[in-house]
Amino acid sequence: MRRAEALKRVVLAALALAGAPLAAAPGGPATVETSAATCKRPVYLTFDTGHMGVAPLVADVLKRQRVPVTFFLANERTQPVGERPAGASLDKHWAPWWKAMATQGHDFGSHTWDHLVWRKDTPQGFTFRPTAGPRNGQSVNLTAEQYCEELSRSARRFEMMTGQPMRALFRAPGGKTSPKLLAAARACGWHHVPWTSAGFLGDELPSDRYPNHRLLRQALSRVREGDILLAHLGIWSRQEPWAPAVLEPLIVGLKAKGLCFATLRDHPDYRTVGRAP
Repeated sequence: MRRAEALKRVVLAALALAGAPLAAAPGGPATVETSAATCKRPVYLTFDTGHMGVAPLVADVLKRQRVPVTFFLANERTQPVGERPAGASLDKHWAPWWKAMATQGHDFGSHTWDHLVWRKDTPQGFTFRPTAGPRNGQSVNLTAEQYCEELSRSARRFEMMTGQPMRALFRAPGGKTSPKLLAAARACGWHHVPWTSAGFLGDELPSDRYPNHRLLRQALSRVREGDILLAHLGIWSRQEPWAPAVLEPLIVGLKAKGLCFATLRDHPDYRTVGRAP
């Protein structure tokens, strides 16, 4: 009972504080924290690309709360946002947004170019089902070399958009991998980043059965120091958008529990990962 009441107070405090703007740092606008020295009990918030409909709102929350995150980039189909028409998440209309995120100090990895969901290993390589691009929904067979090219294509596009190199981190869409796939990616220089069990924030689940308040309560009760958290820049199938409704209360609530946020540049398993091949 005491634990439940304590959690309830944290949630209420998070909801109350979520709308309060964070004062700008002296001499300039608010920016994300980037020093490991300022974060003693870190969690690692990561975002995979999605329809991008909430991306500007997510960016506002991250800047206001001075939270650094790691983005994993695929060229996914997008909603129209403001003056940006429907298109793809790595097209020219989104390039200024990605450049701004890079300038603010976030970290970046590949999510494959066409959001390739692994289905099975084959003697020649792997079978995937892309959920983006001209082969969307089809069964596609790739060799290990072709898969590595899919990872590197997102990295090259990121550097073209931002002028900064991507690190050799990747997340397989859906988290679906095999030992053979991971070995092939490692052989061409890429390091896979899954999420921890408690870090699954549920933003891709149906909102009728998993409403925002339930997801917020679950995350605040489960997330612990060291967890890698997973969210998306918009999920087509979710009717009640998770971000920013849950994002800011979650950040505030985790801070109230003594946790802080860092990019994967500060994670012990990934801090030494260099530039993407």
